[in-house]
Amino acid sequence: MPAKRTTHRSSSGKKLYAVRDAKGRFKDIQTYKRAHSQDLKRRSKSELAKKKVVATPAAASADESAESPAQA
Repeated sequence: MPAKRTTHRSSSGKKLYAVRDAKGRFKDIQTYKRAHSQDLKRRSKSELAKKKVVATPAAASADESAESPAQA
């Protein structure tokens, strides 16, 4: 499970995400913009599994049609 991120604001007013370690110290601080863009680039395990399930039947039917002899 990913670490919980709390939001803060920088002195310039930009939104920040901060991740703390078990002792409560800051482990990682990054801007919301950077964190959000990375979140969008990555797929969750459930999204990957769903994509694989949807892609499998289409790929299987394409393989079957490729194996059948060509009709003239």
